[in-house]
Amino acid sequence: MKMKAGHSQQQPVVVILIVNLCFNASCQLSEQQVCKLCTGLVLKDSAVAHFCSLSAGQIDGRCCRRNDNTTDPEHIIGLDLSNCSLTHVEDLHEASTALMIDLSLNPAVNISDTAFQGFTELNYMILPGDIICPGGNISWSKVEVNAGNRICEGQKNMCNQTGQLSMTCPENSLCAPYGPGFFECSCADNYHGYKCLRKGEFPAVQVFGPLGASTVMISFLLWVTQRRKAKSL
Repeated sequence: MKMKAGHSQQQPVVVILIVNLCFNASCQLSEQQVCKLCTGLVLKDSAVAHFCSLSAGQIDGRCCRRNDNTTDPEHIIGLDLSNCSLTHVEDLHEASTALMIDLSLNPAVNISDTAFQGFTELNYMILPGDIICPGGNISWSKVEVNAGNRICEGQKNMCNQTGQLSMTCPENSLCAPYGPGFFECSCADNYHGYKCLRKGEFPAVQVFGPLGASTVMISFLLWVTQRRKAKSL
């Protein structure tokens, strides 16, 4: 259950299972390539370039990736989209692990309220001076405008200081940060359902068993249909 700080209305817990099936000569997964949203590499002498150097990261397009043998090589720790002529920012989910993001020198006029939802590690942002920090000033330890850029530093935890039960989450649930200005409520052990009111293990087999069987059946029927069409061509 994801919520925005300051909202008292509870949102119902919704479990959504999205299955994307493609049945052509080859099945390919198309994803937004966040590191290629802007041409070239991380700008020389930029904040992200300096951060990447100090972190011993690896430059990949406009991204800085963690460069070691103990973590996922796809782990993005920095994103430099400065001076990219961006007019809106909606979905940068591939960079949700970034600690630093630079969006300066862009004519960005629209940033979605949920654009940085899930960016729990984000700790430093550079924005055009007329763009407010995600989640507002309350979501950051320090906000300042310098040389025409807005600096958002030190993302705050929207939950209480103990990390235990929060007054903004339903009873029997735990609060956890979920990006600037957001938090999520997760049911405590042995609780599930709407507002975590049901006690006991979640009936995963009863819920997902029939759904999985129907998905397999539909996939098979679609595969047979596409194969017949291919043979008739």
